[in-house]
Amino acid sequence: MRIRSAVALLICLVVPHWARAQVTVEKPWIRATAPGQTVAAGYLEIRSERAAMLVGASSPAAKRSEIHEMIMEQGVMKMRAVPSLPLPAGKTVELKPGGYHIMLVDIAKPLRSGEVVPISLVIETGKGQRQVVDIRAAVREITAQAEHSGRH
Repeated sequence: MRIRSAVALLICLVVPHWARAQVTVEKPWIRATAPGQTVAAGYLEIRSERAAMLVGASSPAAKRSEIHEMIMEQGVMKMRAVPSLPLPAGKTVELKPGGYHIMLVDIAKPLRSGEVVPISLVIETGKGQRQVVDIRAAVREITAQAEHSGRH
């Protein structure tokens, strides 16, 4: 009887781990904000070993966080929120200036270069299972581009 209980417990602990996507995040950063600015954009590189979706984000630095994309429409650059971002198996997806990014809305205070902002990314794997990946994004100068590296 004890062996069955031990095996059942082991299955309960291990099986959920198998169902999770192995997600890695590299180079997370946020552009510093100007005084009075109420939004900030976060960038990163994300890779999932299994097909998954980035379906949300949150941060204590903002009241709300959204996944956004920038697209060119009839010669005009437009930004819009999207419900999710596909993470194809084994491929790195880059969230970068002029493309997809995490928009922090109603930030609590201006973000200054040198600070670090915690962000929780919500990843949906097969069959609607979700996992949270916590990262720390370095705040860079307002003029920063995506050239620096750093690991989650």
